[in-house]
Amino acid sequence: MNTQKLQALANQLEGEFFFDSTMRTLYATDASAYREVPLAVAFPASVQDIKTLISFARKEGTSIIPRTAGTSLAGQVVGNGIVVDVSRAFTKILEVNAEEGWVRVQPGVIRDELNMFLKPYGLYFGPETSTANRAMIGGMVGNNSCGSNSIIYGSAREHLLSVKAILSDGSEAEFGALTLDEFEAKTRGEGTSGPLETRLYQGIKSMLSHVPSQENIRAHFPKPSIERRNTGYAIDLLLETEPFTSGKEPFNFCKLIAGSEGTLAFLTEIKLHVNPLPPKEAALVCIHCHTIDESLRANLVALKHKPTASELMDHYILECTKTNIEQSQNRFFVKGDPGAILVVELASDSPKEIEQRAHALIQDLEAAGLGYHYPVVYGPDIKKVWNLRKAGLGLLSNIPGDAKPVAVIEDTAVAVEDLPDFIAEFNETLKTHDLYCVHYAHAGSGELHLRPIINLKTAEGNQLFRTIATEIAHLVKKYRGSLSGEHGDGRLRGEFIPFMIGEENYRLVEEVKRVWDPENIFNPGKIVNTPSMNTYLRYEPGQETPEFDTVFKFSQAGGVLRAAELCNGSGDCRKTHLTGGTMCPSYMVTRNERDTTRGRANVMREFLTRSPKANRFDHHEIKEAMDLCISCKGCKSECPSNVDVAKLKAEFLQHYYDANGIPFRTRLIGNFNNANKLASLLPGAYNLLFKNNFTANLFKKSIGFATKRSLPLLHNTTLKSWFKKHQKERGDKTFKKKVYLFCDEFTNYNDTPIGQKAVLLLEKLGYEVIIPEHEESGRTYLSKGLVRDAKKLAQRNVALLHELITAETPLIGIEPSCILTFRDEYLDLVNDDQVEAAQALSIHCLQFDEFIAREILNKNIDTNLFKEEERLIKLHGHCHQKALSSVLYTQQMLTLPKNYKVEVIPSGCCGMAGSFGYEAEHFDVSMAIGELVLFPTVRQQPEEVIIAAPGTSCRHQIHDGTGRTAQHPIEVLYEALK
Repeated sequence: MNTQKLQALANQLEGEFFFDSTMRTLYATDASAYREVPLAVAFPASVQDIKTLISFARKEGTSIIPRTAGTSLAGQVVGNGIVVDVSRAFTKILEVNAEEGWVRVQPGVIRDELNMFLKPYGLYFGPETSTANRAMIGGMVGNNSCGSNSIIYGSAREHLLSVKAILSDGSEAEFGALTLDEFEAKTRGEGTSGPLETRLYQGIKSMLSHVPSQENIRAHFPKPSIERRNTGYAIDLLLETEPFTSGKEPFNFCKLIAGSEGTLAFLTEIKLHVNPLPPKEAALVCIHCHTIDESLRANLVALKHKPTASELMDHYILECTKTNIEQSQNRFFVKGDPGAILVVELASDSPKEIEQRAHALIQDLEAAGLGYHYPVVYGPDIKKVWNLRKAGLGLLSNIPGDAKPVAVIEDTAVAVEDLPDFIAEFNETLKTHDLYCVHYAHAGSGELHLRPIINLKTAEGNQLFRTIATEIAHLVKKYRGSLSGEHGDGRLRGEFIPFMIGEENYRLVEEVKRVWDPENIFNPGKIVNTPSMNTYLRYEPGQETPEFDTVFKFSQAGGVLRAAELCNGSGDCRKTHLTGGTMCPSYMVTRNERDTTRGRANVMREFLTRSPKANRFDHHEIKEAMDLCISCKGCKSECPSNVDVAKLKAEFLQHYYDANGIPFRTRLIGNFNNANKLASLLPGAYNLLFKNNFTANLFKKSIGFATKRSLPLLHNTTLKSWFKKHQKERGDKTFKKKVYLFCDEFTNYNDTPIGQKAVLLLEKLGYEVIIPEHEESGRTYLSKGLVRDAKKLAQRNVALLHELITAETPLIGIEPSCILTFRDEYLDLVNDDQVEAAQALSIHCLQFDEFIAREILNKNIDTNLFKEEERLIKLHGHCHQKALSSVLYTQQMLTLPKNYKVEVIPSGCCGMAGSFGYEAEHFDVSMAIGELVLFPTVRQQPEEVIIAAPGTSCRHQIHDGTGRTAQHPIEVLYEALK
C-alpha cells in the first residue's frame, strides 16, 4: 500500500499512527514462535479512531489486529494488517459496583492493577495468568485466559458479563445476558444497532436450533467436564443456554466473544463479575516427587482436599532456576533434586484450619506412598514459590544454542482423572522422535504446559514442529480433550480445529466468522482459515545464524545474536511501577513497546539477522530503540531469560561508532575521569565556573546537557591525596583485619567526604584500610558504548588486583556501579588468558554494605560502638545493586544501631542513570522516572527522616528532583558512631 494513503489515515486519527520500519518490526512478533511484519501500528485515542481504522481496513482490503500487551503464545496478534494497540489510551477503570459485584473497564487495564484498585472495595477479579502483572483484560477476554487458581475462579469467560464492541461494519453494539423474549426480539431486529447485529442473532438461532447440529456439537466438542477449553468458537457453550436448551442459563454472546481472539469484533468496554477478596490466610504444601507420574497421582490425592491451586514444576525448570540471579533466591524450599514438585495451595480465614488441612493432606500422601518431602510454606515466602513457578516460561529459553523449548503442544487440557495416563502416552510419543519435554503448570485443572526441545532454524526442526503437533492432536482427541486449555488457537492450533471437532462442526465455526465478519477484517488467519502452523515463524527453515566479532564475550549465549534471541517475548518488561521492580524504567514512563527489553531485543535480532550491510550494527533503527535504555541492568536479573540489554546496547554502540564516528559529548563523558583529573589541579576555579549559572549554562548548552540539571562539583582534595596524608597520620596503629578499598572515579573527585568516612568507619570497626594501585572502573566508558576503552581498563585492573584480593583481604567498593563491574562486565571483557583470574577476583569484590553485612553475620562488629537513638531511614537502592546483589545488605548494615529502622522505598530506577539524566534530550524522561515513585515518597518524608541512597547518580537525582539531600549509607552509619 502506498504511503500517501497511510499518511492520510494518520492525519484523520486523534491517536498515533506509525508505518516506519522500526515500529513495524517491534510489532512483528508477540510471545509466540511467529513473525509477520504488519502494514502499520495504530494507538487509537478514542472509539472514533477505532471506527476510522475499521472503515479504512474495509475500504482498502486490509485487516485490523487488536492488541494489548502482546503476550499471546499462539501468534494471536501477529499479522500483515494494521496492529491496533489499545494498551496506552484504553486503560480506564470506568465503574465499580461493590453491592452487585461487578466492574466496568476498558480493554487496556492490567489485571493485577485492576485488583489493586478493587482491594479497598473488598473485591477481586479471580482469573490469573502467569503474566498477570502486564496482561490486560482485553487480551485475557480474547484468549479466555485463566491460570493457577482456575480450580476456584475458572476462566475469563465465566466472569464476562457484557461488552461494548465495534462490529465489522463500524456499528457499535453491546452484548450481555438476554431473556428468551429479549433474544427473540433481537432476532427480529428490535433493539439492535443495525442490520449486522440483527444477522448475528438470526445466524446463531438458525445454527443452534438445528437438531443434527446440536447432536454433532455435543458429540465432538471437548468433554463438558473439561473446564479449560478454547477450541474454535464456543458454540458448544452457547448451545447450553435457554433459547436452545430448556432450563439453562440466559443467552449471552459474551460466551462466544471470550476466546474469539479479536476475530469477531473490537472490544471497547468490558463488564466483569468480581468475587469477594480471597481468604486472608494461605499455605503451600510443596510435594517433592521422584517422577512426573508420581506428582500427577499426588495431584489426584491433593484435589480431594479442595485446594485453590495445584501447580507442577518439573526438574528441567528447577534446574534452570539454579542459575537465574533472581529465581535462585526463591529455591529456599527445594530439597535435593526432585523429578517434580507439586505445589498445592490451601486457603482459609483460619490459620489453624489451614494447618490441619495441610497435615491431613501430607498424611494421605504418605499413606499412598506419594512424595518424599512436604515442606509447608506460609506468609511472604508464598510469593517466592509462585514467582519461581511463574518464571518457568522465560527460564526455559535460557538453554544455550538454537534448540529451545517450543510452545507447540504446550496447552493441551484433558479431564484431570485422565491426566496421568495422557501424560504417560504423551511422553511415549515424544520418545519415538528422541525428544524429551518440559512439564509445568496447572495439574489441578487437567492441563500441563509441555514443551519439547526443537531447533526451529533447521528444515528438520520445522517439519518436526508440525509432526509433533499433529501426533499430539490425535492423542488429545483420543481423550476428547481440548488442544488449547488457556492460550488459544491462534495460528498454532487453528488448522487442527476441523480434525478436533469434525468437519461439520468446523463449518459452523466458519459460519460464525462469516456472519460476524463477512469481509474478513478482524484478525484474519486465526481460528479459521489458518495458514499452516509451521509457516510465518520467527526463523525460516535452514536459516543461518551469522557470527560477529564482538568486544564483549557472548560465549555463554553462543554469540551476540543469540543473546538477543534469548528474548522469547513473554513481556515481563512491560510491568509498570505499580507492580514494582526495576526493569525498563523508560517504558514505565513512555508505555512504548520500543522501550522494553523485548522491543530492543527484537529490533537488534531483526537487523543482525536480516541486514544487507557489511556492518549489521550500522542501523539508526537499533540506535533509536536503544536510545532510552538507561543501562539499569534490571533486565539482567528480572527478565526470566536474563536478556542483558545494557550489554547489548554497549556492544551495539561500539560498532555503530565504528561506522559513524564517536560524538564529542560521548567522548567527553567517557573520559570523565581524565577530565576530573585535570580539573582537580584547580578545583576552586572549576567549581566557580560551574556554580555560576551563566557560565554553567553556556557549558551545558555547548555539549547538549539540560540547563535545568545541576552539575557535580569537585571536592577541594581527592580521596587518594587525602588517604596518603591520613596513612602517615594514623602511623602504626594495629588492626584486627586488612581490607582493600576501591577508589572509584566518582568518590575520588566528587564524593570525597564519603570516601573519607568509609575509611574512618572501617578503621573504627577495626579494619586496616589500604587503597591499592588500580585504574578507574571503566563505568563511564561502558555507559557510552566505548567498550574497547573499558576492556583495556578491565584487563589492567584484573592484572593489578587478582593476586592481591582474597577472601581474607577483599576489595570493597563505595559506588555500586563501579565495584560491580568486577562481578559483571569484566568477566566478559578480559582476554581468554585472564578469565580464570577475573572470575577468582570477582568473588571477593564486595560493595561496602555487603562486606559489613558479612562481618555482622560472622559477629565481627561490636554493636556497642553505635548510638541508641531512634531514627527512621528511607532507603533507595541502586539499580545495579538490585540486579547483581541485593538491597538487603544495606538494610542489615543500617540496622547496626539497634534503634535504627530502615524502610526500602519501592522505587525502581531513580532516572538519572549516569549521564542519561544530564542529556538535554533525555532530561524530561529522567525526571518522569523519578516522579513515578521515588520523588513523591521522598517529598512526603518529614525532615527528621534520613533519606539514604548508595548511588552517586541517585543522590544527585533526589536533590535535583526534591531538594532533599540524600546520604550514602556509609555516611549514615558513620554518623551513628558514638
